[in-house]
Amino acid sequence: MALVSFVGRVLFASVFILSAWQEFNEFGVDGGPAAKALKPKFNVFSKSVTSHTGLEVPEFDIKYLVAAAVAFKGVGGLFFIFGSAIGAYLLALQQVIVTPILYDFYNHDTEKKEFGLLFSKFSQNLALLGALLFFIGMKNSSSPRRQLKKAPKSKTV
Repeated sequence: MALVSFVGRVLFASVFILSAWQEFNEFGVDGGPAAKALKPKFNVFSKSVTSHTGLEVPEFDIKYLVAAAVAFKGVGGLFFIFGSAIGAYLLALQQVIVTPILYDFYNHDTEKKEFGLLFSKFSQNLALLGALLFFIGMKNSSSPRRQLKKAPKSKTV
């Protein structure tokens, strides 16, 4: 059963590791195509956050967000393969941050083709996040907990 679990973790993590590898190879000096695709979506996201919450999203070079995503996916994927909850937390954090920005179906009309494509990708990423949360929950519930031993009842005569 341990082999099946290991193979499952390898297959699951391969989605993140291969994506990180591709983005790393294309990164260049400006963040590559990932940064070019993310920049306009991040701008829309930050304007939306500011208009709805009044909180100002700080300005920064988008290539740093791409570099962080690559690092989280690569390191998190490798840790996840070996059964570490830290890997699952890194992957989950990456999913929580990037998914609503990258797959912004909520900014498109429901009649447009982009809405369906973005909503489908958003839903797939939610499924990945759900699997990560399931793994974290199973990892936390399977750790042995110390039980307090009850003191033996003394017999009084």
